[in-house]
Amino acid sequence: MPVVPRSTPWGTYVRIADELRQRIADGTCPPDAPLPSESELSQEFGVARTTLRRALAVLEKERLIRALPGTGRVVLDPSASNDGEHSGQPQYRRIAADLRDRIMRGELAPGAPLPSEAAIVQQYGVSRGTARQALSDLEGAGLIRSVHGKGRFVLGVAKPSR
Repeated sequence: MPVVPRSTPWGTYVRIADELRQRIADGTCPPDAPLPSESELSQEFGVARTTLRRALAVLEKERLIRALPGTGRVVLDPSASNDGEHSGQPQYRRIAADLRDRIMRGELAPGAPLPSEAAIVQQYGVSRGTARQALSDLEGAGLIRSVHGKGRFVLGVAKPSR
């Protein structure tokens, strides 16, 4: 017996996006809450993952949800401003900006060790690759240096002249 691919009516992803949008609006899916997995949602709506992914892409474009590597998709706060300094930036850039701010404030003084990749992974809830990329960004900016086998350390930061 030949296998017949499952057929989904045209525009099903739009209806799924509408349903999930409604859940976000009515608080069924509150801000910062994780969405169910793709597998669970595909099963709930009776569609293939590709159809579900199209619906999720619509919500991501509308900034109602965000995909977090290693975590899944989470609901964003629709009432929060999207004009913030770090909005829309990749996670590694936000982490690098946070560490850069700590260096500039003197919280991480010249010569001080930076948190390890493992510590950054735990603190920010990101993958090791994301932590590594954030640290590489700071190294490229000349704010830190890497000492093989010892870690990464803050370099002296030039003070602005008065």
